[in-house]
Amino acid sequence: MASIASIASGSIQPRTDNVAKPAARTRLQNIDALRGLVMVLMLLDHMRETWFVYLPVTDPVDARTILPAVGFARFIVSFCAPIFVALTGLGVYLFSVNHTVKETTAYLLKRGSLLIAFELLYLGPLYWGIVPQPTFWLQVIWCIGICMILLSVLMRLPRPALIGVGLALVCCHNLLDPIRLQPDDSLFPLWAILHQRDTIALPFGFLAKTTYPILPWIGVISLGFGIGPWFRPDVAPAVRQQRLLRLGFGMIAAFFVLRFLNVYGDHPWFVVEGDPGRTVLSFISMTKYPASLLFLLPTLGVGAVVLALFERIDTSRLTAALAVFGGAPMFFYLFHLTVLRIFYHGALAIWGPNHGETYGFDNYGGVVVWYFALLLPLYLPTAWFSRLKQRRRDIKWLKYF
Repeated sequence: MASIASIASGSIQPRTDNVAKPAARTRLQNIDALRGLVMVLMLLDHMRETWFVYLPVTDPVDARTILPAVGFARFIVSFCAPIFVALTGLGVYLFSVNHTVKETTAYLLKRGSLLIAFELLYLGPLYWGIVPQPTFWLQVIWCIGICMILLSVLMRLPRPALIGVGLALVCCHNLLDPIRLQPDDSLFPLWAILHQRDTIALPFGFLAKTTYPILPWIGVISLGFGIGPWFRPDVAPAVRQQRLLRLGFGMIAAFFVLRFLNVYGDHPWFVVEGDPGRTVLSFISMTKYPASLLFLLPTLGVGAVVLALFERIDTSRLTAALAVFGGAPMFFYLFHLTVLRIFYHGALAIWGPNHGETYGFDNYGGVVVWYFALLLPLYLPTAWFSRLKQRRRDIKWLKYF
């Protein structure tokens, strides 16, 4: 996604004239900082998928059987996808106010198509050799690409209608959970892409795994676009922060109410007798594939609160470092997954499989140690690329990373 620091905010509709509006760079640093924080957290989950691949994690996690450290870490990294998709919608809004509808549409179509291509042609094949047969993992990058293409149409709606569509998809899609189609049903591939996490058989023995059914994520990206006017230059920082805090804490409160009622929005939680920690883990373990209402409420709510707090400490070293890190999200995503695959296949070639047909660490502590060990080595090239994007605006393809 184009760096937030390079685009400005303005009115709700994309520009139709050629008059440039000033960018509010100091205000926008908190958005890049939040994205940077998401990327730092995301690395932890991908470390688990690399070195703990032999230990499957259910969705939602089973609090009675999962290793508690893995379960709580899974909850922490669950904030990544919702926040990133919402920020994508917000970033598109900020882009649109300095560009015409035609220019914004072209950007969304090109960017969305590029993300889909990355997922199918590069990211999916990275896992070949780990999974038993070639599988295209239709994950978050593919999902964001599809959502961006659809947003090129949805952004033309009046703002109340756009927000209404977003809320309906986020709040009501769990009503569709009982609908389960079988592979021989004619609409199965479409339904698997929209709402039912499943596997689609492709020609020549290939498979497509719809890890991220897109229906709720269309709602998230629409709502991210819908709150864009809060970031207009004429909105006082205190007003914007108050709105974000009210929104965030309201969503968190709604989560607790619905979760205690245990009647809608996700699988019921349960008490694990004699183990309060696992009971808490059951309470905070929600369905990510597809993202349930109760998965999205606390993750997006915390994201709104942190976004407001980052703006309040906008001049701190922490936000500055995270903002640099968050200025090149696609570069980091491709780079760190490539590095992890190289490490994994290198370890597999040197030491051989030690857990069935895979190689992995014997305990989760090794995952955590390697996570902290790789933060700085992965940060440095990402920060370099982020600064390159800021310095070389004349290289147009850089904005897609």
